[in-house]
Amino acid sequence: MVTGGDHATGGFDKWGGTTDNSGMSTIKPSEPSRAPAGGGPAYKRVLLKISGEGFSHEGGFGIEADEIENIARQCVEVCKTGVELAIVVGGGNFIRGATFAEDGHIKRATADYMGMLATVINALALQETMEKFGQPTRVLSAISVYNVCEPFIRRRAIRHLEKGRTVILAAGTGNPFFTTDTCAALRATELEADVVLKATKVDGIYDSDPKKNPSAKLYHTVSYEEVHQKQLRVMDLTAITLCMERKIPVVVFNLKRDGNIARVLRGEDVGTRIVPGDGGRAGNSAIAQPVK
Repeated sequence: MVTGGDHATGGFDKWGGTTDNSGMSTIKPSEPSRAPAGGGPAYKRVLLKISGEGFSHEGGFGIEADEIENIARQCVEVCKTGVELAIVVGGGNFIRGATFAEDGHIKRATADYMGMLATVINALALQETMEKFGQPTRVLSAISVYNVCEPFIRRRAIRHLEKGRTVILAAGTGNPFFTTDTCAALRATELEADVVLKATKVDGIYDSDPKKNPSAKLYHTVSYEEVHQKQLRVMDLTAITLCMERKIPVVVFNLKRDGNIARVLRGEDVGTRIVPGDGGRAGNSAIAQPVK
């Protein structure tokens, strides 16, 4: 059974991958870089998903000043290139609804709503920090928190992006039992984003846990179909299915490496790309490509 991504609500697998039935991997040459001529951004409108864990140190709780400043600086850096940036934030640095409901006597729906409120806290902190660095930012929430942020309205969010403002999307989808990964896929579809960037604490999707297996291989490219078939635990299946249906590419990368957001947006070969079965190129089979 695959666990969900970082929730307003549920768990997140830190290594983002699993072995196939045979334990073997087929290696193919890496794809050519997608960097455009002149070094400009490869994407115009981007949906960045940041898990709640990204706001604290390994094993930490709450918001660490140095961590949120690092995230904000990276986001401001890419906004200066003209990229329209929308950010979905998780709340796992405060509470994970599914885990909290299992461990206590609070019903899952209530625990998930508590997780949504945690994402609002993270969104407000990120907004203030980005604006300190000079980037206009708006927080839009899927639940009503009128005193501190705007409600999520699709046309309003798009208008903010067109005006050069970063949009931070809080409270997930506004519904319990749905992860913030699913929110990221949904909002990317609604806002017509060119790509979903899944920021994690590891370098991408591995064929096994790199912390337990030093020989674990990092996939360069993997298809949506393989994520389903091999149950690669990088995003929950609802999120990855929505991206697959809408043909939205997903890039999984390490947020803790300074400058990685900008590298991904320049089209450099950073992290793991999840793409259609043909890899975006006619004639290619749907086979994962571990990096040599």
